Amino acid sequence: IGTGEAEGCSVNVALPPGTRDSAWLRALTAAITPVVRAFRPQVLVTQHGCDTHLMDPLAHMMLTVDAQRQAAMLLHDLAHDVCDGKWVALGGGGYELVEVVPRAWTHLTAIAGHRPIPVAQAVPESWLQHVEATFGRLAPARMGDLDPADADIWVQPWSMGYNPHSEVDRAVMATREAVFSHWGLDVYFD
Repeated sequence: IGTGEAEGCSVNVALPPGTRDSAWLRALTAAITPVVRAFRPQVLVTQHGCDTHLMDPLAHMMLTVDAQRQAAMLLHDLAHDVCDGKWVALGGGGYELVEVVPRAWTHLTAIAGHRPIPVAQAVPESWLQHVEATFGRLAPARMGDLDPADADIWVQPWSMGYNPHSEVDRAVMATREAVFSHWGLDVYFD
């Protein structure tokens, strides 16, 4: 959670392996955004690694590009709400250089540029041809992973209650208990 004068400024949520889209987004909105709103930074600096994607071997998370896009949208909106739109969005890790990183970072830059791309949009034909010629693989045909009918990821807000039987909710609660008192925030309610 940070030390010394910075105690309470580091917010790390120890999510269990296999965490999926809606649970990951719930953790982001329940543990991170309240602290950002309380801190009121002058600029929001975020790092958007792709290691959380289900095809990436590093983090053992089960996210889709669709959830990574939704997180970027949420952080973009947060930057406008809290710091007058000042947002530095950085890339980061990610090892699936055909399936994941290009689409995730394309979404990120499009969102930062106020021109979000729908997840149902087709990937440009020139990119598909480049990937096949360069890597001998087929690239994803759409900008999202989920079926377009399922692309809206529903996130249960924390205000609907804490579920002590959920590993993710227990991780979120532990983070809230460790950090929120430093900001005068209530661990149970938003």
